[in-house]
Amino acid sequence: MISVLVVDPQPLQRFGFRMLLESSPDTEIAGEAENGAEAVRRTAVLRPDVVLLGIRMPGVDGIEAARRIAAAGGRSRVLVLTTSDMDRYALAALRAGASGFLLEDTRPEVLLAGIRAVAAGEAVVAPALTRRLLDAFADRLGDDLCGPVREDPRLDSLTGREREIFVAIGHGLTNGEIAQRFTLSESTVKTHVGRVLAKIGARDRIQAVILAYDLRLTLPV
Repeated sequence: MISVLVVDPQPLQRFGFRMLLESSPDTEIAGEAENGAEAVRRTAVLRPDVVLLGIRMPGVDGIEAARRIAAAGGRSRVLVLTTSDMDRYALAALRAGASGFLLEDTRPEVLLAGIRAVAAGEAVVAPALTRRLLDAFADRLGDDLCGPVREDPRLDSLTGREREIFVAIGHGLTNGEIAQRFTLSESTVKTHVGRVLAKIGARDRIQAVILAYDLRLTLPV
């Protein structure tokens, strides 16, 4: 069973999420919270698999809550709900440590699929959409994106091939596209991707893409 902490300031919204999760055979409600501060506290106690988190909340908002939950280093992963796939707050949540985001009006089956994917360690943003999101808000990714590659000890730990894979991830390529580019099998690419994520300390591909931008390994087009 996938345990989910539902965080939303609106009781009716939380009730709807509860009904949906309880209707699915592989998900269950770990608890509820109505704001970010409560979400952080309850995550530490309940240790849910997934924290379903709204962004706009009174007091500690969803971005800060995602940052605190990720910084705690627990197993709980954050799935953010936002009003727009180009919402600048969604990007901020991803940078804070969220594993993905979905629209608030997404279909129930899509939301359940997203929860399952996040619980399995995947990122709930398609690579192409990740690239589009980052390109749209490249001006918020840091100062002087046109400068040289930033030195970082995490890069020193990568082999030459792993660095190529890292750059390809940063460009938003799928495993299949990376395999085609470097004439590798998809299983080999999957192994390389796993090693890259572990070495750079990224929770998922989204975090790897953001780091690639921050280090200027890949730039907006």
